[in-house]
Amino acid sequence: MTPPDATLRGFCGYAMKRAFLGVQADLNRVLAPLGLRMMTFSALVVVTDCPGLRQAQLADALSVEKPNMVALVAELEKAGLIERQRAAGDRRAHALIPTDAGRALCARAIAAVQAHEARITSGLSKLELQTLMQALALMERTASEETTHA
Repeated sequence: MTPPDATLRGFCGYAMKRAFLGVQADLNRVLAPLGLRMMTFSALVVVTDCPGLRQAQLADALSVEKPNMVALVAELEKAGLIERQRAAGDRRAHALIPTDAGRALCARAIAAVQAHEARITSGLSKLELQTLMQALALMERTASEETTHA
């Protein structure tokens, strides 16, 4: 019997969505014991890698709407993982700084996500994984160019 989504399975975007849903579910399972989700993990990594980043810059880096970033930053701040400090040169803006606890949790979470990635890509050769990453980057650039020129 033909699956009900047979036509959709012929589209690359649909295949990526299906794969992403599985990856996301497993990633959230891995991060849950650490008190994180995919988005909180992503935000914590960027703030840890780029201390002093402003909230708007974090939203841009993660491609998240700025109003949605407010709740995400508040969640990380309430958990004691980041702090907001007045940004140098602009008293209206806040710089996001990881706390010691945030840096420690970030390191543990990165290790857990690296194990997750190794597990979900274990069926791919090193060359296949490299090709996949290059293809995804090219698709992102192409889609971004199309959006910019529209």
